[in-house]
Amino acid sequence: MTTKLSTPIGSDLAAPPPSRALSSWRAGMWSLPEVRWAAIATVLFAAGGISQLAGAPAWLWWGLYLACYAAGGWEPGLAGVRALRERTLDVDLLMVAAAIGAASIGQVFDGALLIIIFATSGALEALATKRTEDSVRGLLNLAPEQASRLSPGGREEVVEAAVLQVGETILVRPGERIGADGQVLSGASAVDQAGITGESLPVDKQPGDEVFAGTVNGTGALRVRVTRPASETVVARIVAMVEQASATKARTQLFVEKIEQRYSIVMVAATVALFALPLLWGTPVQDSLLRAMTFMIVASPCAVVLATMPPLLAAIATAGRHGVLVKSAVVMEQLGTVTAVAFDKTGTLTEGRPHLTGVHVLPDAGLTPDRLLALAASAEQDSEHPLGRAVVAAAHAAGLPVTQAHEFASEPGRGVRAHVEGLHIEIASPAHLLTGSEDTRPARLLPRREDGGVGPHGADGGVGRLVDELQGGGHTVVVVRVDGVPAGVLALADRMRPGTAEAVAHLTELTGSAPVLLTGDNPRAAAKLAAEAGIGEVRADLLPEDKVSAVHELQAAGWRVALVGDGVNDAPALASAHVGIAMGRTGSDLALDTADAVITRDEPATVPAVIALARRARRLVMANLAIAATFIAVLVAWDLFGDLPLPLGVAGHEGSTIIVGLNGLRLLRDAAWRRAAGTRESRTRTRR
Repeated sequence: MTTKLSTPIGSDLAAPPPSRALSSWRAGMWSLPEVRWAAIATVLFAAGGISQLAGAPAWLWWGLYLACYAAGGWEPGLAGVRALRERTLDVDLLMVAAAIGAASIGQVFDGALLIIIFATSGALEALATKRTEDSVRGLLNLAPEQASRLSPGGREEVVEAAVLQVGETILVRPGERIGADGQVLSGASAVDQAGITGESLPVDKQPGDEVFAGTVNGTGALRVRVTRPASETVVARIVAMVEQASATKARTQLFVEKIEQRYSIVMVAATVALFALPLLWGTPVQDSLLRAMTFMIVASPCAVVLATMPPLLAAIATAGRHGVLVKSAVVMEQLGTVTAVAFDKTGTLTEGRPHLTGVHVLPDAGLTPDRLLALAASAEQDSEHPLGRAVVAAAHAAGLPVTQAHEFASEPGRGVRAHVEGLHIEIASPAHLLTGSEDTRPARLLPRREDGGVGPHGADGGVGRLVDELQGGGHTVVVVRVDGVPAGVLALADRMRPGTAEAVAHLTELTGSAPVLLTGDNPRAAAKLAAEAGIGEVRADLLPEDKVSAVHELQAAGWRVALVGDGVNDAPALASAHVGIAMGRTGSDLALDTADAVITRDEPATVPAVIALARRARRLVMANLAIAATFIAVLVAWDLFGDLPLPLGVAGHEGSTIIVGLNGLRLLRDAAWRRAAGTRESRTRTRR
């Protein structure tokens, strides 16, 4: 008799963190000096324009325009002067010089317009960076500043959370935020971990369970032993990633900065030539200066510089809001070039813990599957082994009675034994229970044959064949023996994460190649998981160095590989891959430190989503560069071979700066993530 559990016990649901209030974001926006000065400069410019149109005295609107110069131009001007001290030529200084040149020939309105648009461009970039940081930080419930520390004698004192040391014990009362990463020593409670792991429901915590700083305790009191100092908590590591992402620039941006110096020198030389050479042929000074200033404005590469960062930073912010922490704009750029994805198995595509999948009762055992499971769960209820916990959880979930066991004993590496309702129950691996027993009491449940066999199905009642079949299918098997006689087999397996098959299909469609499974697990378990997920190529029984070799082989074949893993054994391969992606909830410290990106909610579906988002960001970068280059080429040609008015040159070139900036910020919308995360069917419906 066999019972298959079609729905394994215990499902984890992950929900996105709540959205941050718009008013709060606006308050943070005005804390940026670039935004404040750009706003002040805009108000002064508008006041000057209104005064000029209203026929006010010239000194009034001239004064307002010059104040606009000061408000919007002092910061880039100061940055340019500092760059000159280091013998470099900054594009910011060129813009300020062009505006001053325009004012010197009476075009104060045009110079002020240039200052406004340039200041607005800088504010947009600062705003994108700010939103990146805020969006990622918004995923977290930051740890409290104080915690209740317990002395060895039990005395309680309130201390700063930052001074807690590894090994110390803290008391967390109901409703409080946990002050440090640690392990529960005593107490039981449900902890809200949504800010860290994205789980929508509180997680039950018992002694021995891990808890995270910043999560919210439920109704029970917990005593927690600190396992990490404040600087190394999950919260601290993620915040460090934010700082790194804000400080690092993409390769395309660095390339622009490399050519910016040479380009600026050429532009200055050309500007001087455009001013000086026409004077030799009798051109009036004002006309020659106006043409030179117009050329300096339209040829300045500010739009090219701004074309790169906003799309990448906006993509980082959007990915952060949806559970993917990308450590830098460089990584976001590299994600967009991935052509093959390799997955680890345990803890990455699976949940990393066993679940009961089937209860198999031997013929003539005289038991029902429910009765066998109830006896096994009763014997296992005091066990700390993951397999034992899975059996007990399955019995509770099925509503079966779990009675008190007596004379419980656990043998490390073997299994457990106990007396339940007068029966001697043994649970262990087939290798231990099918090779004889020291228990000599008579069997109560299975009739023995004269030849020593059990029942009519062979010397072992058919249990050996059943074990082989289940193990061949990738299951972990334990045998239940009742009064010294095998009575049944429990099949357990690590459960595949929800959405894995869909993620694999999406990646295959996105990259044009099916993902590869690289695992240290046995080939049978790996093949079973691969078949369920839709993965074709499987490499099993791999040591850490074997995984590195596998990644190098894929790279040698021309693939740009993203590796997704979670364990210490994945760290070398994560470092070797084009992009390393770690599972944030189950990932080891070493894996999190080595990886280029972290999936905070352990959802495989976010892997194709972030790759698709990165590809769209790269396309926007290319589009922005094309827009900026086109504007520059057209306006420079117009100025050199025609008569380009300065106001039109300012509006055209600096307007292109705003266009590329706003174009990049389109990725900040949640619709960008939904589009990236959509399956083929949902994208088809969207197009229709």
